[in-house]
Amino acid sequence: MRLAILILAFVSVAAGCDKESLVTVVFETDKGSIVVAVDTVAAPITASNFLRYVDSGFYEGGSFFRVVRMDNQPADSIFIEVIQGGANPALRDLFFDSIPLERTNITGLKHVDGAISMARGEPDSADHSIFFCIGDQPSLDFGGMRNPDGQGFAAFGQIIKGMEIVRMIQQGMTEQQTLMDPVRIQAVQRVD
Repeated sequence: MRLAILILAFVSVAAGCDKESLVTVVFETDKGSIVVAVDTVAAPITASNFLRYVDSGFYEGGSFFRVVRMDNQPADSIFIEVIQGGANPALRDLFFDSIPLERTNITGLKHVDGAISMARGEPDSADHSIFFCIGDQPSLDFGGMRNPDGQGFAAFGQIIKGMEIVRMIQQGMTEQQTLMDPVRIQAVQRVD
């Protein structure tokens, strides 16, 4: 726990924000724990949306179900490396409405190694699905063309512990980009 606090303090200074603007959240998965610092000041809409899913317990029973790596993107001209997960699909009827897109050119939060971001189709369509970046992914920022609309995705925090778990998940066996054995999310909760 002391190491996590030191890392959190380092991330706060490096990101130019104070400790009060970061909320620490732990993902407990079948493969291990991933600890994330969520930036509630730079990306208030996206962070609040994510935290209401966390606080409602909607991620329990969800999974990491999609992995994107260099060897499984034959139809794409712009390559990325991420893992994607989401809330428990059995609770779909209880999910919240989609949120406005907080673009990276406004928030200043970029899709760097370990960033957490909201998945989306169209702008303003993100709800519960999140992804973690493996390596820097500038094509996911505003102006990047991974999504043809060029609006990018909404990064809202950073992994502070457990990147090795993310990399392990990314190496799972897939059919196209779908994990053949999705990694179950046991719990996601705030850490005081």
